[in-house]
Amino acid sequence: MSTTITVIPGDGIGPEVTDATLEILDAAGADLEYDRQLAGVVALEQRQRLLPDETLESIDRNGVALKGPLMTPSGSGFRSVNVALRKEFDLFANVRPAKTLVPGRYDDIDLVLIRENTEGLYVGVEHYIGMEGDPKAAAESVMIVTRFGAERIVRYAFEYARKNGRKKVTLAHKANILKYTQGLFLDVGREVAREYEGEVEFDDRIIDATAMLLVLDPYRFDVLVMENMFGDILSDLMAGLVGGLGLAPAGNIGEKHAMFEAVHGSAPDIAGQGVANPSGLLLSACLLLEHVNQTETAGRVRAALDTALASETSRTGDLGGKGTTRDFTAAVVRALA
Repeated sequence: MSTTITVIPGDGIGPEVTDATLEILDAAGADLEYDRQLAGVVALEQRQRLLPDETLESIDRNGVALKGPLMTPSGSGFRSVNVALRKEFDLFANVRPAKTLVPGRYDDIDLVLIRENTEGLYVGVEHYIGMEGDPKAAAESVMIVTRFGAERIVRYAFEYARKNGRKKVTLAHKANILKYTQGLFLDVGREVAREYEGEVEFDDRIIDATAMLLVLDPYRFDVLVMENMFGDILSDLMAGLVGGLGLAPAGNIGEKHAMFEAVHGSAPDIAGQGVANPSGLLLSACLLLEHVNQTETAGRVRAALDTALASETSRTGDLGGKGTTRDFTAAVVRALA
């Protein structure tokens, strides 16, 4: 029986990379049915809402979504449609692999960052502090870390390592300065790590030292876990190690729902020009296939993607190639034949 997934093409280049991805999934024989829904600016234009009820109901019903990049216009009522979706379905684990697929500064990078997706500074608890004559004399944000949230994300990281044959989990933090919030995250992480002693190695590092070491010697890391904002920043750094956001997939995983998305933005400046790189969304679709137990199909798509990326003729311009979106898609499809 096929799996029905919600598909949100998104804004800007979103529909182009989504169509390319679905064409490749179909060519690979993925056992999926597509429930297409709207979100973002295109939804605002057609449904007068950035995040229509029909889209939320579809994700809730299907449990799995594939999402292209979305724009959130200023003054829309949402800080981010992406954040709203993560909060709506409690998608607490953001999984961001970074793997070398094209020649670059580093060879054989194979890292996974697991970011807590619902707490930290990104909860958006902030306000201005006014003084006489200046209503914005100061601004204050609150970082929220709960024992529950810290435990489930660190445990997720260890279970991910165990399931995928990974050897080590590194917890990155700033507990030397933020002794309560980051201190709690670190304390809970160490407690969870003791349950995996002898099976998965554990260490912890200060976040700024982690950033430096990822550039100097990324091979010392394997799986990294951290709170929300730190994970947002370092996952982009890790994407830079392997060629940029065009090759960066992401999964947002909760207890009952999962959403897989391209990490890159909607790139409205190149929309409609036929030069967008579908790799990020295609790799995210591979994570989706693995999530719904279609691992063999995911493996064949990854192998075909490797073949297409190896050719300068089919690679898109952002990766130093000469291919269009159509050229690249056709190359992946040929490699699947």
